[in-house]
Amino acid sequence: MTMMNFTIAEIVKACNGTLVMDKVPQDQKVSGVVLDSRKVSEGGVFVATVGERVDGHSFIPDVYGKGIALVIAEKNPEQVCEEYGFNTESWGSYLLVENCFQALKDMAEAYRLKFDIPIVGITGSAGKTSTKECVASVLSEKYNVLKTEGNFNNEVGVPLTLLSLREEHTAAVVEMGISNFGEMHRLSQMVRPSICVLTNIGQCHLENLKTRDGILQAKTEIFDFMQEDGEVVLNGDDDKLATITDVKGKKPHFFGLGQNDNEEVMAKAIISKGLWGCEAFLAKVGEDGTEEAFQVSVPLPGAHMVNNAACSATVGMIMGLTTGEIAAGIAKVSPSSGRGKLIKAGWYTLIDDCYNANPVSMMAAIDLLTHADNQKVAILGDMFELGENSNQMHADLGKYAVESGIDRVICVGKSSRFMYDSAVEHAMEGQRVTYYEDRESLEADLRIPEGLLGFEATVLIKASHGMHFEKLIQILTMEDVAH
Repeated sequence: MTMMNFTIAEIVKACNGTLVMDKVPQDQKVSGVVLDSRKVSEGGVFVATVGERVDGHSFIPDVYGKGIALVIAEKNPEQVCEEYGFNTESWGSYLLVENCFQALKDMAEAYRLKFDIPIVGITGSAGKTSTKECVASVLSEKYNVLKTEGNFNNEVGVPLTLLSLREEHTAAVVEMGISNFGEMHRLSQMVRPSICVLTNIGQCHLENLKTRDGILQAKTEIFDFMQEDGEVVLNGDDDKLATITDVKGKKPHFFGLGQNDNEEVMAKAIISKGLWGCEAFLAKVGEDGTEEAFQVSVPLPGAHMVNNAACSATVGMIMGLTTGEIAAGIAKVSPSSGRGKLIKAGWYTLIDDCYNANPVSMMAAIDLLTHADNQKVAILGDMFELGENSNQMHADLGKYAVESGIDRVICVGKSSRFMYDSAVEHAMEGQRVTYYEDRESLEADLRIPEGLLGFEATVLIKASHGMHFEKLIQILTMEDVAH
């Protein structure tokens, strides 16, 4: 990757810090910004954050040895040397700040303002990542796109994404996730989105946000620092988002499956190809009510992916893409690991959706599983941060799973006991429901070939990230288990 158009002097100013050691020319540009000492590059910046388990200050001599140009720290060199027994003889430039995480955000905000390019900010209760992937794939037909990688969607990940911008980028797609009020305001201040996309308002992070109206309030903080000429793209099928009629004097653009008369892009004539995607027509509705329709092939399964295609088409049209470019971009989209990715593993087709979970995304994943043409198995774990109604939400999901016709439901975790009890209560003849108190107990049974899942099954694996269900994926893709 090319150098950042960002000098040490600009970083010092942005962070409002004190350069206590000045050994590198301040007009020197830096190569990148990292928090992980293993990822440092020569001429880069290392931010010595203090985490729950690791103090970044303990790696300062190591990063200087790798040629780092600047260390940003909240402990002065004398304090670091006293704590860890270091000496400063070989140290380079050293910027002292009050708080490293705030310095990271301040840097990102200042650096983003150096780019006069469209930036799409994407948020919502569910589907942010799959929408981000689809929008980025479409825009890549015309632009050199930077997109959020992995789970870099919070107050640490978003600034690192922005600090990955380079002069060759002509657009960016930034995923923005929150769990409390005020967080989106701060993210928006860094991102300054040109286009704000909201996928839906579901039941997630209720522990802090309490109600769907609270979620709507928190998510719409994305508008706080939207560009003056910015545009808003909303899911018209969502009852909460459909109530937004004006954002800073401008009418939003709505997309969806035709449940709202205001939708500018609607998905129609959807033909499912099971787990391998679908065909659909996207209709662009003009101001006079006339429709211009074009066919798209969506390579990922589920009705929500058709909605993502409609969303991506809306963004693409705002950014000047032709219908041909939009269709080509949609056809090329692929899921990221843990986000509904299909994996062939011996007897099984795995649906790897283990990155995170809430009631909306859980039901969407179960709906997806129903498209399988062999035995359908759902391994479902606890959903976190649901607040006081958590037990009922888990119970509702258990009922939903068996009523959807899933052959085998495996519930894992303390909260999932409520899911299990409800699933047993509503199960029909022939359906099997099993409970494990924790993931480790299930792992032991999964290591026995064909014992638990049987032959020729499609297996959905989904839970909140803290359940670490990615370890189940690792077990099921091992050769001695899968064959």
